[in-house]
Amino acid sequence: MPDPQNLLHLAVALDGAGWHPAAWREADARPDHLFEAGYWADLIAEAERGLLDFVTIEDSLTLQSDHPFKPDDRTDRVRGRLDAVLIAARIAPRTKGIGFVPSVNVTHTEPFHLSKSIATLDYVSTGRAGVRVQVSARPDAAAHFGRRESPRLSVDGIDDEASQQQIGDYFAEAADYVEVLRRLWDSWEDDAEIRDARTGRFVDRQKLHCIDFEGRWFSVKGPSITPRPPQGQPIVAALGHGGVSYQLIAEGADIGFVTPHDATQASDAALEIGSLRRAVGRGQDAVHLFGDLVVFLDRTTQAAQDRRRRLDDVAGHEYRSDAEVFVGTPVQLADVLQEWHAAGLSGFRLRPATLPYDLAQITDGLVPELRRRGVFRTAYEADTLRGLLGLPRPANRYAVA
Repeated sequence: MPDPQNLLHLAVALDGAGWHPAAWREADARPDHLFEAGYWADLIAEAERGLLDFVTIEDSLTLQSDHPFKPDDRTDRVRGRLDAVLIAARIAPRTKGIGFVPSVNVTHTEPFHLSKSIATLDYVSTGRAGVRVQVSARPDAAAHFGRRESPRLSVDGIDDEASQQQIGDYFAEAADYVEVLRRLWDSWEDDAEIRDARTGRFVDRQKLHCIDFEGRWFSVKGPSITPRPPQGQPIVAALGHGGVSYQLIAEGADIGFVTPHDATQASDAALEIGSLRRAVGRGQDAVHLFGDLVVFLDRTTQAAQDRRRRLDDVAGHEYRSDAEVFVGTPVQLADVLQEWHAAGLSGFRLRPATLPYDLAQITDGLVPELRRRGVFRTAYEADTLRGLLGLPRPANRYAVA
């Protein structure tokens, strides 16, 4: 029986045909099915077969681009996505144990709408929902809405004072957004619904609360129109690369995705975010840090290297990522995960370079190896995502004893 203290958590990040830009051209890829529910159902069923904690589903408000701050005109890449929350809501009822954490842009959406969507996802998944909040500084995203201007950032000027102020504002807005989400999820007490047909009382109106949030970016009255979700608070996740993004994780997230490139950087990230959490009074709260890695997995190191080289040749350049790119066998990856786990990370979000190949390498190769080492589950031990992560169900901030 694995020791719960030694167990690590494992998630997979799903995006199109995989994270390598040439993945859609692999022989086992399914580019004709990327916009069909069955494609996503198959991938998530495979992840659930491996007993992974959750899947994340990538999304954006602009077409994918090889450039970080502006669109491109490439036609040899996957372009276009389905809505991540709607994919999760469509597939979740077909599953029993795995969690769903879709990505949502919070720069150009309203927290009231998202609170309803994620609460609904928590209901249809019977308590296995979360959301990854992401910001957008791209002018082409802002142009879809016409409510604000986003000055264009550049790679060369990203560190200048004006750019850093702009980025800081985006993340400060995201922090307020998360606070509004959490207050709206609490705006119904757990026993607000009476549902007594005999007396004709469906709801106790005294147990619905106005959140009365007033901030720089949002003024939200509340209450929500959706009762408190099954988990009380669905999971909130955010990706961080340091600075203000780490501040967002420390202040408002249950899970932070970080991108170290070795065990030392993993330890540094854990220490920095831990210090920030203590500074904002969250030192006693459980916050998971998941290390992100792009993975090319195969039966031998040479086979994995050959596959990456072949994909790079098709793409026309070497694949690069914000996260560490791991190329090797599942056994070698297990060594890395255990080393980074010991350095302070509680879990890992793996980005399969190609789908379905690298996902199957995770479920059929990595997971059995981690189980053999006694560091991964042999069955789903809880029926909610919070339960899988060992996080308590939060008390309602508005409930009166």
